[in-house]
Amino acid sequence: MIRIGVVTFPGTLDDRDALRAVRLAGAQGVPLWHSDPNLDQVDAVILPGGFSYGDYLRAGAIARFSPVMTSIIDQAKAGMPVLGICNGFQLLTESHLLPGSMIKNNQRTFICREQALTVENIDTAWTSAYAKNQTITIPVKNQDGQFQASQRTLDLLEAEGLVAFRYHGQNPNGSANDIAGLVNREGNVVGLMPHPEHAVETGFGPDGADGLANGTDGLTMFAGLVAGLAGRV
Repeated sequence: MIRIGVVTFPGTLDDRDALRAVRLAGAQGVPLWHSDPNLDQVDAVILPGGFSYGDYLRAGAIARFSPVMTSIIDQAKAGMPVLGICNGFQLLTESHLLPGSMIKNNQRTFICREQALTVENIDTAWTSAYAKNQTITIPVKNQDGQFQASQRTLDLLEAEGLVAFRYHGQNPNGSANDIAGLVNREGNVVGLMPHPEHAVETGFGPDGADGLANGTDGLTMFAGLVAGLAGRV
């Protein structure tokens, strides 16, 4: 069975939700602890949402130096699929696995709502089961969710097709170019601010962009990863 690790840091909130999403996708969820560099032979890793170390200094800035991150950075560079959700996305930028940085939302308040996204890059380990330019609905909840980068970096991201997800309709936090998620050049590391693990079960997630009350637009991300990894075996 495919094994997907989910890391818990002090202040993590959504690790259990991510583990549940992994199970619903047909894989085994493996809890990983921030102070233990052992990845327990997992096939992929999820950095879940929350407020690691209280978001002191900057969101993800302290967690980036956790022992487990040394192993994750090494494995990500070797090709292991890594997904960063919300605080996990912030952590990926702090670890320089993805470019740019996160700052306070432009309205300076915490936001929590259903959010439409456009899936722009499907050539990744985590988005291959979506259709290109598909519109999905995923919950968003953050206070440091505004993605920013230099104009040169933004131009490179756009030119190389490294925007994985873009906010569809209203931009909830002022992110540059409406960017909601990124992918690295190799396609194995994805980070996004919205929470796919909160849209994995019919009746308990937001209505899909098609207007149907399916609430499972996020499950596709995890199921696609599992199917892709199973195909390698």
